[in-house]
Amino acid sequence: MNRRSGLSARLKFTLSYAGLVLFTGAVLLAVVWLYLLRYVPDNSQGLLGVSPNRFLLSRIFGRAAAVAMAFLLVFGLAGGWILAGRMLAPLAQITSAARRAGHGSLSHRIRMEGRRDEFRELADAFDTMLEQLESHVGEQQRFAANASHELRTPLAISQTLLDLARKEPTRNQDELFARLRAVNTRAIDLTEALLLLSRSDRGTFVRESVDLSLAAEEAAETLLGLAEQRGIALDVTGAAARTSGSAELLLRMVTNLVQNALVHNLPVGGAVTVHTEGQQDVSVLRVENTGLPVPPDLVPTLTEPFQRGTERVRTDEHAGVGLGLAIVHSVVRAHHGTLELVARPAGGLVVTVRLPGTP
Repeated sequence: MNRRSGLSARLKFTLSYAGLVLFTGAVLLAVVWLYLLRYVPDNSQGLLGVSPNRFLLSRIFGRAAAVAMAFLLVFGLAGGWILAGRMLAPLAQITSAARRAGHGSLSHRIRMEGRRDEFRELADAFDTMLEQLESHVGEQQRFAANASHELRTPLAISQTLLDLARKEPTRNQDELFARLRAVNTRAIDLTEALLLLSRSDRGTFVRESVDLSLAAEEAAETLLGLAEQRGIALDVTGAAARTSGSAELLLRMVTNLVQNALVHNLPVGGAVTVHTEGQQDVSVLRVENTGLPVPPDLVPTLTEPFQRGTERVRTDEHAGVGLGLAIVHSVVRAHHGTLELVARPAGGLVVTVRLPGTP
């Protein structure tokens, strides 16, 4: 990797360590000179005519000090180089992993061993980031593949119907137009759902105060006809639950949950309960419905894009595009909330949304 000319971090650490050692040695020698030699008599006879004088001791001490400083310089450079190498070794591991990630390899993990110091925490944080990034990239790739497949299906059907109309001009045109309209409507619904999902994932929306209880009442009023058509009792209860976010996205979230609860319900005698409440700093929305038992291994996959609960009861006219709960999950995540899906023992689901509350 190309780097601008200059001293490396290891060489800087080495020079700093050697400079510190030399400075410490110089201070010690200065202390000896100032507080020891200053009390030695400065005359030709020395102390009582027996001890050496200051001139003689200065010459001896000066040579020893020069040797000591040279030793400290060599020791500081060698020791600093070794210590800097050992200290920077974890950074080399992290750098190698970052380069591999930059080339597209997101499966590599550092998994640094040893005591939990600053380098270990940095390596663990980097591993966590790689894990989340790999999961996000894989999810986006699956989403792109599924979206392409889902969009190609109505286009292929439209192409087939047009070819059939060209080959058989006498065919019933009303039936052909009705089928084309249905296919086109499905393609439009899918495109709008994809755009909404993309918008909620980006989190680019204006935040305002939203009451989830009012959104629940509006969603129930909109879907009341579907509930009456299927003979499902739709009940909205609870108190005000205010949060901050996009009124449009939160209304779509509630609408998708209620519609999903109505569609995936019992053929006869079903029920859907929508409950809202405020709990300290959290606003809660709970949607509970009856239905056939949901396999536990199916519940975690319901929020994935284009993952439909094939074992759940639904009608053909409301088969959907497989993005209802995916949009809900995306909206909840964009509003810094949590989404919990629990299968009821008697059948159906309990979906709980918790969003940050506002006064």
